[in-house]
Amino acid sequence: MRYLTLLASLMCVALPVSAAKADRRVAFVVGNGSYKNVAQLPNPPIDAKTMAATLRNVGFEVIEGSNLSRDQMTEKLLDFGRKAQGSDIALFYYAGHGIAVGGTNYLLPVDADIKTEMDVKLGAAINIDLTLEQTMGDAKVKLVFLDACRDNPFAAKIKSNSATRSVNVQSGLAEMKSGEGTLIAFATGPGQTALDGQEGNNSPFTRALIDNITKPGVEIQQAMTSVRAQVNEETHKGQLPWGHTNLIGAVYLNQAPTTQVANAAPTASGILSTANGSSDGVELEYWRSVKESNKPEELNAYLSAYPNGQFKALALARLAAIKSGPSTATRTLNSGVDPAAFTDEASQLTEDQIGLDKNQRRDVQRRLTGLGFDTKQTGVFSDETRVVLKRWQAARGYPSSGYLNKPQHKALLSEVVAAPPTASDSSQKAARRASAPAASSAPAPAPAPQQRSSSPGDAAGAAFVGGVVGGMMGGMFRR
Repeated sequence: MRYLTLLASLMCVALPVSAAKADRRVAFVVGNGSYKNVAQLPNPPIDAKTMAATLRNVGFEVIEGSNLSRDQMTEKLLDFGRKAQGSDIALFYYAGHGIAVGGTNYLLPVDADIKTEMDVKLGAAINIDLTLEQTMGDAKVKLVFLDACRDNPFAAKIKSNSATRSVNVQSGLAEMKSGEGTLIAFATGPGQTALDGQEGNNSPFTRALIDNITKPGVEIQQAMTSVRAQVNEETHKGQLPWGHTNLIGAVYLNQAPTTQVANAAPTASGILSTANGSSDGVELEYWRSVKESNKPEELNAYLSAYPNGQFKALALARLAAIKSGPSTATRTLNSGVDPAAFTDEASQLTEDQIGLDKNQRRDVQRRLTGLGFDTKQTGVFSDETRVVLKRWQAARGYPSSGYLNKPQHKALLSEVVAAPPTASDSSQKAARRASAPAASSAPAPAPAPQQRSSSPGDAAGAAFVGGVVGGMMGGMFRR
């Protein structure tokens, strides 16, 4: 019994670091700017792209979108709600137009066409209170950032069409109260409007969030104090972020040991650089999110954020390739493809309409692998498969959503896939294995399972525990 007790104690010593890294973080990040019925906002999609990269760099799974219609926003919110269930931290970020009617706040999809109060309340806009309750209700910590306090473009229409009674329509967003374990932050105070910032750049509020909330070792409420100070100074006291919090404990988006933060050397930008939270890491994640984009504005956004970035040359080359059009090989490959494959963005709905069964999904994965876009052939479209689908779509010039529609599925089926290894190839490999020296015929030890994050300390701890446990087990059998 004492052996088992000691074994359990040693395992507990070895696990704290891994357990600390296992917290589940999910974020919803959307920026709407290309509005169809009111003046467009140039910066929210750029804000969302930068915020998504920042959050991924500190371990968030991000459900991301830009310029979404009402149906597309609903689809993203449903996905977020499913993944945020029981999460340790759920984060909601929105940039774009918002509206407050009767003291209730709403987010505006890009296809919103609001003329009356009834349009708002019957579904043309998205009720923030209801959305947060339904998607983040059971998360342990809930963080909400709303860069949606721009001047309400629909206020005049609503008021003019409600002449028979008084309608409370605010210029900005209305005050909101946070529940237990929740922090809500607005770009500016209730009923006030916020600045969108210089075109092609981040808004003052989003820039301050990115600069502060993932600093190593900085608690989120301390970070928000810095955010308010930065925005207030940058706008010459013209805009002061406002918030409400009911957090019941310290929350770190980038927790680092105190000694590590104290000894870290400041970078040129003044952001402390550590192994898991460096400014270089944010830039790398940002570049990964846009490197295969076919949209010049996304690549230009990277160049704007990092004018002397380490991927500047690649971004310029990508922009030049987009400007010159597809290569001869790509044009040949795409000949005969339904033009809708290049214009219609696929979604979960369009993919469901194809009606793929498990074998057909496995066939899609097999074809992608055969075309050089390696993915596991499981018959289930996991997040890994979605990423591979995006790469294939970007390479073919299709909208990169990670989902399929009928024209794109048909185009994939028409592509010539590399043939699998022949029987003679297999025989030759078997013959080589049979002729190998006897000393090498012993089976190689199985590779250790991959960890999401590992370090020399983790490996040393595992080796120590393994050695002690092996010694104890051997002693038990000898007795």
